[in-house]
Amino acid sequence: MASAGRIKRKFRELRARGEAALIPFIVAGDPDMDTTRSLVLELEARGADLIELGVPFSDPMADGPANQRALARGLGAGASLAAILSMVSELRAQTQIPIILFGYFNPIFHYGCERLCADAARAGIDGILTVDLPPEEAGELKRPARANGLDIIYLLAPTTPLDRSRAIARSASGFLYYVSVTGVTGARAHLDAGLGARMRELRSVTDLPIGVGFGISTPEQAAEVATMADAVVVGSAISLLIEAHIKSGDVREAVGGLVGAMKDAMKSARRGERVPGSGDCDG
Repeated sequence: MASAGRIKRKFRELRARGEAALIPFIVAGDPDMDTTRSLVLELEARGADLIELGVPFSDPMADGPANQRALARGLGAGASLAAILSMVSELRAQTQIPIILFGYFNPIFHYGCERLCADAARAGIDGILTVDLPPEEAGELKRPARANGLDIIYLLAPTTPLDRSRAIARSASGFLYYVSVTGVTGARAHLDAGLGARMRELRSVTDLPIGVGFGISTPEQAAEVATMADAVVVGSAISLLIEAHIKSGDVREAVGGLVGAMKDAMKSARRGERVPGSGDCDG
């Protein structure tokens, strides 16, 4: 079963230690389910605090080329919702790291919202983030999610007005995911200069932790975001690393290296220490 409040507890622990959460996003089945299973454990060992598990979908309109290719590899590996939940259920014998299903509404709708939430909770999923499902349309998923102790996590964009951010926050639980760019997922050379001001603004309308994602690809960028937000989400940089290391067979080591470097940089930044340049481990 889903452990009620596993996400909330994790953020509480991190706040007590003065740390920001590191949340890697990996596509289930990229390049195969065995690798995904081993990656979850490796990422936790390297300092990941929560895991976003991407549900492969054929039309990922919020994703850039790196994640699109990762999702295609996941589809090719047969990473259906049923297969993902089975894998998570097995993983729960080895780890209690909070796991969030991240994807689009079509596969969830096809599976059935009531059935999915019951099965996800039984498997040990902690939350669901559906990219293309705004709060106004989410009742069909939100009701069974709440009934099964699952957090519903929503996206906020740079273009989201403050009043709407407040309304979305009231409907959400777990944390809020702030999309740091107007555009699709993918590595960016620079972070938005107004990010700090936006975080302060959002904190005025919610007590929920705020995570920042889209465009964070290096330890230096992760460190910078960690000084402003409660969580750092990294995805495309990992998808690119997986792609680059499939043939050499060292996906786990490569991805673990990036995530470990990011977590170290984030801790240093929170302690006010100088963070080495991104050239030290460029994702």
